Formats: sequence, C-alpha cells, structure tokens
Amino acid sequence: MSVDHELQKRRDFLKDTIRLETDFSKTDQSLGKEPPPVQKEIPPQSKTIPLLKPTEWTKRKDAGVHTAIANRESRRRFSDSALSMEELSFLLWATQGVRKIRGKNVWRNVPSAGNRHPFDTYLCIRNVSGIACGIYLYLPLSHQLVCQQSLAPQELAEKIGIAALGQYFIGTAPVAFIWAAVPYRTEWRYGAASHKVIALDAGHVCQNLYIACEAIDAGTCAIAAYHQNLMDELIGVDGKEAFVIYLAPVGKRT
Repeated sequence: MSVDHELQKRRDFLKDTIRLETDFSKTDQSLGKEPPPVQKEIPPQSKTIPLLKPTEWTKRKDAGVHTAIANRESRRRFSDSALSMEELSFLLWATQGVRKIRGKNVWRNVPSAGNRHPFDTYLCIRNVSGIACGIYLYLPLSHQLVCQQSLAPQELAEKIGIAALGQYFIGTAPVAFIWAAVPYRTEWRYGAASHKVIALDAGHVCQNLYIACEAIDAGTCAIAAYHQNLMDELIGVDGKEAFVIYLAPVGKRT
C-alpha cells in the first residue's frame, strides 16, 4: 500500500531516527546551562490548599491493582457524587506525586524520559469536597493546589465543553485533569529528540490515572481531541512555552 508523502512525514515522528541526527553535545545540559524549574513558579503571595499525604489517607477504599487493571475502561458517565479531598489527593499523587527529592533531582510515581517530567497538572474542579469551583494548578513538590481562576460550576462546564470541541460530558465530571506540556524541561537534556518522548510520557501519566481511578470506584476517559487555543486559554498558558497536550475527566462511576 502506497503512502503519500505528507502521511509518511507524520509517521516518521513515531520513529527514533531523530536520535541519530541529534548532536547531544550541543544540548543546554551539555553546555552547562541550569535546568529549568521542575514545577511552574507561582507568585510568593499565592494562597495554597494543602492536600492529604499518603500517611493521612484513612477513608480511601482501594480495589487493588489486579482488579483495577481488569476493570479499566474509558468512562464518559459519572454519578452526581463529589470526590473527596482524600480521593483527589490520591489521584494527584498517583499521576505526578513526588516520592523523593535529592538535590535538583525529583523522582515521581510515573516514569519519564531522563526523569524530566515535562508536565504541569491543571484541574477544572466542579465538585470536590472542601474545594471551591474553579481552575487549579497542582504543585507536586509541596503536594498542594493553587487557584488560578474561580468560576461558577455551569460556566466552567460550558467553557471546558466548548474547548473540548463539544464533548460536553467532560463538564459533568467533578474534576477534569488537564496536562500542559512544558517542552523545555525535556529539550534541556535531549534537544530535538525530545518531542516523541514527551508524548510517550503523557501516556504514562494518563494510564496511572486510569488505574488509580478504578482503584477507588471512579472512572476517567483520556481526551486528545480539543481546540488547542481555547484549551490553552482556559488554563492560562501561552501556547508556546507551555500548552495543553492531554486531558481526562474524573468522577465516580454510575
């Protein structure tokens, strides 16, 4: 079967030939430049919301890994039940949580090429106990949230539905995870060979979310179709140095 030139060019993105074409001696890491921050910097006066740490989880039910994997499926219908603060804390820990810090190196609960972790996690929170409706940024180093914008539930649901190209079921979920890629975190080490592995890293994060959701009798659905500019605008990123790459609504199963 013949493949036209444009399709073949796009297929080449999936290959690793770029690695043989990249001069790694000229990456910013090799040139001795300081690595970029591992999480988005926020104004010092920002009010943060502490999340529950693993040692503080007491009410979370866990179905176990075997059951969670066996039950995993994409779910687009959610009950009216709120997620608890403990459940949200667990889901964030499972997807971008930090397990140890040593100097400038940070190890998390998901794998990432070169341990670069090129994502910021934003949350469109509509119905989580103890947290007002709005858009939040997750701070993995301190396991906290910081509010980016307060919105009424209906306004938030409508905006994310429009930005998701009419997939309005996303706005019915208690919370939607939105991952913004910050490419330079990976480019600092791998240069032009960064972009395929950034996409792979997004899959690692979302798969952890699927398994973690099933473990707590919740569900999610990975979304890769959206209006780029509208989704970037919704969470307040510039679309160049940071931009939305993936999202997933989360709620209790019906």
